[in-house]
Amino acid sequence: MRRLGRPSDIPDALSGTLGRCGSLEVRLARGPREIWRAQRLRYRVFYQEMSAKPDVVSRMFRRDADRFDASCDHLLVIDHAARGRFGGVRPKVVGTYRLMRQGAAMRLGGFYTQGEFDLVPMIERHPGLRFLELGRSCVLEPYRSKGTIELLWRGIYAYIRHHRIDAMFGCASFDGVDPAALALPLSFLHHHARSAGEWSASAHSERSVAMDLLPAETIDAKLALKRMPPLVKGYLRLGARFGTGAVIDHQFGTTDVLVILPVAVIDQRYLAHYGDEAQRHAA
Repeated sequence: MRRLGRPSDIPDALSGTLGRCGSLEVRLARGPREIWRAQRLRYRVFYQEMSAKPDVVSRMFRRDADRFDASCDHLLVIDHAARGRFGGVRPKVVGTYRLMRQGAAMRLGGFYTQGEFDLVPMIERHPGLRFLELGRSCVLEPYRSKGTIELLWRGIYAYIRHHRIDAMFGCASFDGVDPAALALPLSFLHHHARSAGEWSASAHSERSVAMDLLPAETIDAKLALKRMPPLVKGYLRLGARFGTGAVIDHQFGTTDVLVILPVAVIDQRYLAHYGDEAQRHAA
């Protein structure tokens, strides 16, 4: 299996900066050490800040890592003005997204998301399209701003243009494992943003948790959106739809929903916004 992330593996069009905002830069990881830094960031956010439960290996090395990492590209946001422990400038990885193309997933026997959701029917309905899985997204708390999220999406847009991706999907997570406590936002997604027809997909039956916990007529849309994680709200703004059924991930302490985002449905305002910066990186 080839090791993604080495300089020789990154196309020239994607090897440089994919976007900048002040001291922040977004680009792909350029080698194993930078992938390691992304894994350390994931550990800090998922296991130390949130409620994920590390196994012995993760705790020992303080990294969130799995068998998919070596076959993915890793998008990084780097703060070039960050200070180290002794006060000197030391660039720091403050945000990341894991990107897995369809070919790499097939060599591994499937996408990470397929452990929770049945994607096969949806993919088989679109035999000519190229799919990309988005996953392991996290941003260090002081950097959770509109600017950082926009930088990540500039990087993603440059990436999907270069690789001519047709549709993206992945898990988005609500903190907590009690669906009743998430009844309002889950019900909003089910009634108002559920994927249908050729883009429909569902959680595996043995893991599926109902999302239609409240009747559609009782939902306060404004309050439901207020209770959405920022990542889910961002997907909604882009035009994403969500699969049927949620999945409880006890290791990570989350309730996961399936995000489905065909590139063709992305609001043109956002394509224009991200495209101005990403255009020069396209093949």
